[in-house]
Amino acid sequence: MFAVIKTGGKQYRVNQNDVLRVEKLDAKVGEVIVFPEILAVGGDAGLTFGTPTVAGASVAAEVVEHDRDDKVIAFKKRRRQNSKRKRGHRQHQTVVRIAEILTGGAKPSKAAAKPAKAAKDEAPVAAAAVPAGGLDASNLSLISGIGPTIEKKLRAAGINSWNDIAAWTDADIAKWDEELSLRGRAAREEWVIQAKELLDGKPPRAKVDQAEQASGKDL
Repeated sequence: MFAVIKTGGKQYRVNQNDVLRVEKLDAKVGEVIVFPEILAVGGDAGLTFGTPTVAGASVAAEVVEHDRDDKVIAFKKRRRQNSKRKRGHRQHQTVVRIAEILTGGAKPSKAAAKPAKAAKDEAPVAAAAVPAGGLDASNLSLISGIGPTIEKKLRAAGINSWNDIAAWTDADIAKWDEELSLRGRAAREEWVIQAKELLDGKPPRAKVDQAEQASGKDL
């Protein structure tokens, strides 16, 4: 059985267990989502077209990961005006695995819902990793060198806590430096070391620097 779904203004022909990239969805990794806009369903019984959608049909899918598409370059030049502009863009996407194609108003089975349950079971483990000192591990701005603009970029890329940054390898630093246009800031400001210090309960470097300036002494 196959179905034609509509999401993000695009149409996709899908079969069970297919993995595809769609426009970014507001869902967590491991969560099971349902696509309600089914334009056609085909199988042994024939092909059914929707008007515009097939009544009672839906497709359940598991969110595998959030990613970004290849970079697209937009270049604009005005002749004889000494004016040109070059911009790059990488569209955010969500990778999903098609779990079930449902008809007749059926709901996703328990088997399809297991990944979502597993994600909920893992949440307390992540929440248990609370750093000493009572600081909020999701407050990325406590890492020196991360301002509002960069914090927004990091969260859009799925980096939401000190634990995420502390786990970076040299390859990860190079990857995020290129993808998020950090201009070497992560390595220069030692984000990984700072994140580990915060998780160990040490005060944020920015506050230490301010205290040093106020006292005139090395702390």
